Amino acid sequence: MGMSSLKFLKYILFFFNLLFWFCGCCILGFGIYLLAHNNLWSLPILTPGNVLVIVGSIIVVVAFLGCMGSIKENKCLLMSFFILLLIILLAEVTLAILLFVYEQKLSKYVSESLTDSIQKYNSDNSTREMWDSIQSYLQCCGVNGTSDWGNHPPESCPSDPRIQGCYEKAKLWFHSNFLHIGIITICVCVIQVLGMSFALTLNCQIDKTSQALGL
Repeated sequence: MGMSSLKFLKYILFFFNLLFWFCGCCILGFGIYLLAHNNLWSLPILTPGNVLVIVGSIIVVVAFLGCMGSIKENKCLLMSFFILLLIILLAEVTLAILLFVYEQKLSKYVSESLTDSIQKYNSDNSTREMWDSIQSYLQCCGVNGTSDWGNHPPESCPSDPRIQGCYEKAKLWFHSNFLHIGIITICVCVIQVLGMSFALTLNCQIDKTSQALGL
């Protein structure tokens, strides 16, 4: 019974982390794509591309530890996996609190970064492509409205002169999808807790199996 439980937990944790690793690779790839094509943000450290590259890299490393620790039944790798997941979970909670506390400052920074990027529209191809995509998708114009572009708004702007700015449209989209974003966030946290639980359980099961076999 002990050996069968050990194998079951081992393969469950392995496939869980394999999926986790694949998601990390996708996030990392998308982050690299944004780094190559996105110049909307004035501070290079805080670009979405950099954030996604860092997050994707962390996920890839953590998932790799989980895969190797489970398939090789290595207690050291399993505990490293558990500790890293715990650190990530605590960091996510801390980040959520900071975003709530500094929401106004963050909103001001995003608005200023978008306004600055308008100046690069005619001189930088990636900035132009990004603005055109945003305005076409959200059906908005400029940061606060058509006036942000002066007398010559780009063709991607809707023709209605009273159209909303992209900043307000993005905020409305976020608030209208807040429930879905919250559910996704909770699901991610639950998956992390499950991964930590599987790692601890497998670690304990390895100990019990070793004792039963006299190792």
